[in-house]
Amino acid sequence: MVWCVCMKKPKKGARAVSILSDIFTTIQGYLFPLEKVLEAPLGEKGELFVKVVELSRPERFTDRFEWGGVGCPRKWRRPILLAFIAKAVWNLSTTRALLDRLAHDPTLRRLCGWERVSDVPSESTFSRAFAEFARCELPQQIHEAMIKAHLGEKLVGHISRDSMAIENREKAPPKPSADPKPKRRPGRPRKDQAPVAPRAPKRLEVQGRRTLAENLADLPRQCDHGAKKNSKGVTMYWRGYKFHLDSADGEIPVSAILTSASLHDSQAAIPLAQMTGERVVNLYDLMDAAYYANAIADFSRGLGHVPIIEPKVRSDRPAPEMEPARRERYKERTTAERVNSDLKDNHGGTTLRVRGAAKVMAHLMLGVLVVAAKGLFALVE
Repeated sequence: MVWCVCMKKPKKGARAVSILSDIFTTIQGYLFPLEKVLEAPLGEKGELFVKVVELSRPERFTDRFEWGGVGCPRKWRRPILLAFIAKAVWNLSTTRALLDRLAHDPTLRRLCGWERVSDVPSESTFSRAFAEFARCELPQQIHEAMIKAHLGEKLVGHISRDSMAIENREKAPPKPSADPKPKRRPGRPRKDQAPVAPRAPKRLEVQGRRTLAENLADLPRQCDHGAKKNSKGVTMYWRGYKFHLDSADGEIPVSAILTSASLHDSQAAIPLAQMTGERVVNLYDLMDAAYYANAIADFSRGLGHVPIIEPKVRSDRPAPEMEPARRERYKERTTAERVNSDLKDNHGGTTLRVRGAAKVMAHLMLGVLVVAAKGLFALVE
């Protein structure tokens, strides 16, 4: 199956007809006239679904998941992947709700690749397929390929960095008890006393010298409890994870990392910058006061970027003033707030019903895929 990808704005309806005509190869059973698919209008959500699939071209990544001719034949994974993208588009909370939608919406069912209701696999098959996709990081790979294809050769002005709280019903494991620190006696140590071990370097001090893979492996990903001040200065508490995002101008999420809820925002800044640097070329890095650290600013300059970080307010001294030109450019950072809000309110950010970091990341990345496609199409329409 080959999807028609064209960034030029075609005639009205031509894009949908071109894509729908290619879906015939995924239909199990028998073919049907193209007019049958177009009997009912696609609607706003249906058009968005077509746009996401057209830009991301997920069929390029599903061949390795299909049945290879050994053992019992299993259901096709490509239509199931399209159905999970539809779940993010329609912001459905559960797989059961997705199956109900497929049963009562013939247009959506045919868009995914099933003609009859009996062709749609069971809920357990959907769960096994989703576990496969999450284990292989399939949504992340699709998103990365889409960003490189449509933004990789363009110059991005601003990258807005921020994180968002992800609440989940998963049970947080108990924290390991910390070893008690030995008491230090005042004065000079005795001659026969063992020398004090040097302080271990902090994470920010070593991240700039490590690769992206090493930095990602060092970040905690288990579910735990987190606390963070919102935009109004009120501290909020939650149990679950923290989702770190780099967003380009036009509300296009470029990179994403999932960590434990207790991890401070600054600890994911350098890995995010490394990931974004492999995908796009940008000029400015916009960050709030949570990222106010010399190591982060120095790493940003080392990439050839201009870091604009909101000064941190301290109790012992006033915060330094930001230059007027930088303050004006810093206003572009509202892009991160809009991307976070769109993901949470409209595309799965608050409908988590899975457990484990891998599945949570896959669920969120399907929503990121939709938000990114919306931003990319807004640039050409």
